[in-house]
Order: sequence, then structure tokens, then C-alpha cells
Amino acid sequence: MTLSQILSAPIEKAIHSLFDVTIDKIEFQSTRKEFEGDITMVIFPLLKVIKSNPVELGNKIGAYLVENVAEVSNFNVVSGFLNIVISDQYYLDFFHDIKDNTQFGLVSPKANEPAVMVEYSSPNTNKPLHLGHVRNNLLGFSVAEILKASGKKVYKTQIINDRGIHICKSMLAWQKFGNGQTPETSGLKGDKLVGNFYVAFDKAYKEEINQLMSEGKSEEEAKKQAPIILEAQEMLLKWEAGDPDVMLLWKTMNQWVYDGFGTTYTNLGVDFDSYYYESNTYLLGKDVVQIGLEKGIFEKDPDGSVWIDLTPDGLDRKIVLRSDGTAVYMTQDIGTAIQRVKDFPDVGGMVYTVGNEQDYHFKVLFLILQKLGFDWSKNLFHLSYGMVDLPSGKMKSREGTVVDADDLMNEMTETAQKISEELGKLEGYSATEKAKLYNTIGMGALKYYILKVDPKKRILFDPEESVDFAGNTGPFIQYTYARIQSIIRKANFDFTEKSTISVLHEKEKELVKQLELYPEVIQNAAQNHSPALIANYTYDLVREYNSFYQAVPILGSNDSVEKVFRVQLSKKVADTIASAFQLLGIQVPERM
Repeated sequence: MTLSQILSAPIEKAIHSLFDVTIDKIEFQSTRKEFEGDITMVIFPLLKVIKSNPVELGNKIGAYLVENVAEVSNFNVVSGFLNIVISDQYYLDFFHDIKDNTQFGLVSPKANEPAVMVEYSSPNTNKPLHLGHVRNNLLGFSVAEILKASGKKVYKTQIINDRGIHICKSMLAWQKFGNGQTPETSGLKGDKLVGNFYVAFDKAYKEEINQLMSEGKSEEEAKKQAPIILEAQEMLLKWEAGDPDVMLLWKTMNQWVYDGFGTTYTNLGVDFDSYYYESNTYLLGKDVVQIGLEKGIFEKDPDGSVWIDLTPDGLDRKIVLRSDGTAVYMTQDIGTAIQRVKDFPDVGGMVYTVGNEQDYHFKVLFLILQKLGFDWSKNLFHLSYGMVDLPSGKMKSREGTVVDADDLMNEMTETAQKISEELGKLEGYSATEKAKLYNTIGMGALKYYILKVDPKKRILFDPEESVDFAGNTGPFIQYTYARIQSIIRKANFDFTEKSTISVLHEKEKELVKQLELYPEVIQNAAQNHSPALIANYTYDLVREYNSFYQAVPILGSNDSVEKVFRVQLSKKVADTIASAFQLLGIQVPERM
């Protein structure tokens, strides 16, 4: 129970007892640093129903609380704000309750509660994962973990774009220029090998366009008549017709890509419970269109195309079936959402982790599903996020200058190694221990830098800045965790029993207050689909701990009771850092 929950009923009782008035809601806020107090009640709203000046009103309520509420030890009134001081005993009781609770802040899923499906990654199988995919995967995975921690059952999924002209481009280029290369013979990850042929296709296509233009064709004509694009289009038709040779090549090259993706996902620390493939889902939704027509939700134009008119809802008219009877992406997405609920009947909501360029698409999708009458459609959420840039500029994929996810992760590990060696704090580490630590620091830096930013904001990602060991960075938080582990290793006494301490140092109290916020932060992060709330809470906790560390002796205390409590408090802070970082997919090192 939070402080505001504990105090609301007594304050309502105080107001009724003192002024014979009943109120609906008490407004609380954090006490400002310059005033004594742990929580502040805002007096001003009461002046609408109680004729009194705010200071007198605050003093009367404060005196009532001190006399009648065990948790309240003192108060002060500043203008229209009642600053309430909570007793040390309250914080000590809270700390003793959570000290050995390994699940502190985490909520177990309730039986029969609807599950949530979180979609993320969803790449094309014609090239490796890039920097944009890194943000997508980190966001989707972390939101899934946060939802789980908040008490939801969660399924992680993705839909893989494994069909279409872009896939045929890589396949055709491999046939023309590949000389039978495989990941084994080339020594390349499968996704990188296939991606190289996608780039090779684009290079050959441009050369053919230039040749045709030099022969007098317009650019538009040249793009349509280039032999290599005509061959790719023919290959797509063969794929759709189930041509055995094309299907075999498609399956072979896609598997190379899946194997490559799998390595990247492992290194990134993300996982999935299910996979959907566009080659299986692209026909889904066409039957739903017929149902929508019968219900009058969709309308057929004279040319046979089917539309939905969303102009009364502030959107526009949207096509759901072409005149030739083929589906559009919207139709597929409608069908895939419905299929997922069939596959996982306990799903009562979905989160789509997709860049903000698709904001409008998801508004339309969710509205159509609501109009079709699916109950779960009101629990759909588009986790929209901004682009990630590097200082060198915006990513480009077709030219082959994409910021590759694997290369970025390797660079992060190398940057962590360089900075760690400059700091010179790794004496006694074996080469294997160093390599593991560099990876932990580098990946922690990458993930934290991306996840600490509100998903909607665009990010300029600076690898060097992210590995700074000071400031709001992953390594700074990891270093604090490692420092606490060092304190625990040096504690040559039993600190497991309940401490008998009765008075808290100001810094101890502030630290316990910060710990108390953790469960509420998880719930807020889940509700807002925002890992940034977890990341920045952890930074605030670490700052509070470092302030405590600088202000009071821990192992150096002459009071044994005090020393035990401070080690216990340090350990709980470390446990909470590890718990919060786990929700972000970040590891913490025992030594640093």
C-alpha cells in the first residue's frame, strides 16, 4: 500500500470530523526538497467547500493526523501545502517486509486474466537487422518483460516479411552473381550473405537503368523496362504459382537468413514465443471482408474494389480489397490479428512495436477491428517509436550503407574495452573474464541509452557517450551495482537477521523512500508501455545510493547495528537495480 493510500482514509475522516464535510479525492504530491516532509497534501482544492484560510486548514488536519495516525510523526504547512513527516518506524517496517523478498515489485499473473501479445522485430528476409531493428527489438522485448512484471501473461511474437518482390531481388541476384555461395563457403552469416545480393541487385538495376536512359528512354520507362526487374517480377509470379525450383531457392535462402537472425537475437538478448510468416498470412482477412460487406461496414465500388469509409471518424476512405480481388496490407493485418486470437484464445490485447511512420495505418487498423465487433480490439496499442540516428547521419539501406546491428554490437563491446582499459581497473581479470565484462558493459550501454528515452522521441545515438562511466548511462548504474557487490563480499559478519535499528539517518530514509516507489513505477511503465520510466527510476535510485554512500560510513561504521542495516540496505538497492535492469534486458556485473 502506498503512502497516499494509507493517508487518504484518515484525511477524509479528519475533514469530516473537523469540518463536517465529505470530499471525493485527496490530492498528493512529493514534498519539495527544501521542506521537511515525505508526502504533501494540496490544501487549495478544499477551499471550495471549507471556508477557511489554507494555513489554518492545514494545521488542523496535520494536528489530527499526528494524534490519530501512527505513521505520521510531524507536519508543517507552507502556504496551501501540508507537508507530512512519516515516522522512521513506518520506513523500517516497510524495509523489513521487502528485505528478503526476491520478487519485490513484481506481480504474478492472475488466473483467467486476458493475456497480452507483444509484436516486435518483424524484419524482411532480404537483409540483416539494422539500427532501427535494434531499437524495435529492445523496446518490444522490454515492454513485454514489464507487462509480465506488472501481472500480465505475455506472448512475444513477430511477423516476418518473407515474400514479395524484394525477396525475389536477393534470390535473382544470387542466381546471377552468387556462384553457388553459401554461408558455409563464404564464411558470412546467412542474413549478411543474402543482404549482399540485395545490394548487388540494386547496383545491377541502376546500371541497366542508366544504360536504357543513355539509349533515349525516360527514367520512368527505364525503371519499368530494365531486364533485371522484369526477371524479378517473373520470379515473383512463379513463386505465387508454387514453382518447385523457385520455392526451393526461396526456402533455402530464407533459412540462411533465419539462422543469421537467430544469432543476432541471441547476442541482443531477445526471444520470441511464436512466429508468423507473411507467406502464410498474406491471404488472411479476405473472408473477413465478405463478413464486413454483409454487415454494411465495408462497401463495394463499381470496379469491384472494397473500401471502408472512415471519414465520419476523422480519417479517410481506405481500400481493403483491390478490384482484382487481391488483398492489401491492411487486409492482411486484419486477418493476422484475428488469427492470433484463434491461435492464443486467452489473448485479450496486443501491442504492435512499429515505427512512427505507421501511426496512421494502426489508427485505421484498430478502428476497423472495433467496427467489426471484436471485444479485444479496444485493447490494441501501437508502440510507436522514432528513428535512431548516428552522428554520421541517417541510415540508408539500398545503397548498402545500413548501420548493421551486429556491427553496432561489436563496436559497443570494442568501445567498452577501450574505455575500461583507459580506466585501468581490471587487474587480475583473465582474458575470458575481460571479454565477458566488455560485452556486458557495451550491451548495457547500448540498451540503456536507447531505452532511457521516451519511445516517441527520435534518438541521436552516440556510442562513445553511451559508455561513459558517469552520468545517466548503463555503465554508471552497472558500476554502482558492482560497487555494492564489493561491499557485500567485504562484509565479514552476518547481516541476514532483522536489524534492530530504530532511528534512520536522513540518507537512509531517502533511499528507502526511493525503493518504495519501485512497484508503482513498474505499474506506470506497463500502463504507459514505456521502459524509459524503469530506466530513469533506476538512475534516480543509483544517484540516491551514491549520495548515501558518500554521506555515511557503511563497513566503516563503529555501530554494529547500524553497519548491519546499511549492508542490508545496500544489498536491497543492488537487488532492485538487477531486477529493474532485467526488465530492460540488461545484465549486471559482479565486478567491474
